[in-house]
Amino acid sequence: MGSYFEGQIVWLTGGGSGLGQEMALEFARQGATVAVTGRREDRLNAVVQLLEEQGARGLAVPCDVTDDAAVKAAVETVVDAFGRIDVVVANAGFAVSGRVAELSHEEWRRQFDVNVLGLVSTIRHSMPELEKTSGRIGLVASVASFLSPAGSGAYCASKHAVRSIGSSLSAELAGSGVSCTTIHPGYVKSEIGRVDNAGQFQSESRDKRPANLLWPTDKAARVMVRAIRKRKREYVFTWHGLFGVWMSRHFPRLTFWILSRNQRLSAR
Repeated sequence: MGSYFEGQIVWLTGGGSGLGQEMALEFARQGATVAVTGRREDRLNAVVQLLEEQGARGLAVPCDVTDDAAVKAAVETVVDAFGRIDVVVANAGFAVSGRVAELSHEEWRRQFDVNVLGLVSTIRHSMPELEKTSGRIGLVASVASFLSPAGSGAYCASKHAVRSIGSSLSAELAGSGVSCTTIHPGYVKSEIGRVDNAGQFQSESRDKRPANLLWPTDKAARVMVRAIRKRKREYVFTWHGLFGVWMSRHFPRLTFWILSRNQRLSAR
């Protein structure tokens, strides 16, 4: 077990499954005590049990990030339990699917309430604690903040917002001792492909993402934790994610043609 985060307190939102769970376990392997928040208390408790089985301390704090008061209370609970916060990872999020003109107002609102406003609440309420510890904050965005395929407008818009927030926050924190790392994963194995537009996990749903491109969740967690540890400002990963970002920057017209062609083919 490494010791990069020995004695440090890590707080993860969206910590009950997928990337959140694996990042919690990875931080613990590197010596951290980890608090996880999310809506499903049973899943949080299961993660804490896994943490304890590998010799780490954990804490489950049920919290819906769309409730600003609940986020504030979660920070207070973590500080009351452990005395400080050294690392915060704003990982809670989901994807609304559908054409821009066909999604309801409520679907748009829910997408931004979770992925953007929930992330902002996480930043706002944890920052006073991070300033005390010269801590680290990680914002989980997506390669979708660079690419916007048809049928993903709401999700991509929310991740574009996260990328902009991360860029502004990094500039605001310059010289403060606190770092902000905005992380852009490509396709990673997780539950996101089986969560509906209301943010509810549907166990019977099929993940429509290309299975051959899905990175193992534990591997993704390792590189994400490493990026936060190294205080990188932005970090893109998976080979296909890096290629997509490179294409969007250097060949934007070709990238748009590919995305629009895929849309036309899927509509047939």
